[in-house]
Amino acid sequence: MSTLEKMKILTDSAQYDLCDYVSHNKSSQINLPGIYEAIGHNGCKIPLFKTLLTNKCKNDCKYCINQSKRNFTRLELSPEELAKAFLGYYNRGLVNGLFLSSGISGDVDETMEKQVETVSILRKKYGYDDYIHLKVVPGASKDSIKRAMALANRVSINIEAATPSGLAELSSTKDYNKDILKRLSWINSLQNKSTTYPNSTHTTQLIVGANGESDKEILERMEKIYKKSDLKRTYFSAFTPIEETEFSKKEACSTDRTAKLYNADSLINDYHYNVKELIFDENDKLSLTQDPKILAAKNMDIFP
Repeated sequence: MSTLEKMKILTDSAQYDLCDYVSHNKSSQINLPGIYEAIGHNGCKIPLFKTLLTNKCKNDCKYCINQSKRNFTRLELSPEELAKAFLGYYNRGLVNGLFLSSGISGDVDETMEKQVETVSILRKKYGYDDYIHLKVVPGASKDSIKRAMALANRVSINIEAATPSGLAELSSTKDYNKDILKRLSWINSLQNKSTTYPNSTHTTQLIVGANGESDKEILERMEKIYKKSDLKRTYFSAFTPIEETEFSKKEACSTDRTAKLYNADSLINDYHYNVKELIFDENDKLSLTQDPKILAAKNMDIFP
C-alpha cells in the first residue's frame, strides 16, 4: 500500500478530532487526503494536515470509529513517513500546520513516543518551525508529555465525558481520574515550564450526547477545570453514530446543542461567569432556541 493510500485511511480516521468549533472539521476542496480547514478567531480559514499516526487501537470506546471491536483496515505510518508526508503538503503551500493524533495500538508510552518522535523529526531534522498540535493519549507518562510540550505549539487530551460514571458509559478501558484528569493536571503544571514556543496552549475535547450527562454536568466540569488550570478552550463534539459500534443505533446529538454549550462555555471561560448564573430547564439542559446570555440576563437578581 502506498503512503498516499495509507494517508487516506488514517486521515479519514482522524475526522472526529476537532481543531475548530465545527462539529466535524470539513475537508478542503483540494483533492488530497488530510487537509482540513480550521477557523481562526478572526474568522479566517487555516488549512491543517490532520491525521492519525495509527488507527490501531486497543480501547473499546463505544462511540469511536477506531475502537478495537470494529472490523476495518488497520495500519500505521512510521514517524519518518508521516513527517515526510506532511512536509510534502507544507512545502507546496497546501497546509499551515500539523494536527497529530493516534490510536493506542499497544503500550501507551510507545504510542506517545512515536508521536513525539514524529514531531522531533520535523523540528530537529527538517527544521520545521510552524504550527503543531499534538494529542496526548490517556495514560501517557509525565516525561513523554513534557517532551511533547517542548516541541508542540499546542497539546490536548480529550476528557470525553464530564464525570467518571459518564466515561464508564463510553469505555471500559479508560480510568477518568487516573488516565485523563491526572494527565490534564500534569499538562497544566508543565505549561510555560516545558514549552519552547511562545504562547503555547492546551485544550480538551468532550463528546456530547453519547451518554446521559446533562448540559449542567458538562459545564460544571468545565468550570472546575478552568478554575484549576490554564486550559485555553474546550471543543464539544456532537455524537454521531458509527456503524459496527455499540452505539450505532443511538440517536445523533444535535449540533444546536453543542452550539449552545459553546455559548455557555464562553461565558464561563472568557467572562468568568459561573454555572449558577446560567438558566437550565427541568432536565438541566440549556435552551436550544435562546442564547444563554439572553436567558441569564433576564434574571435581574444575577445581573442587576
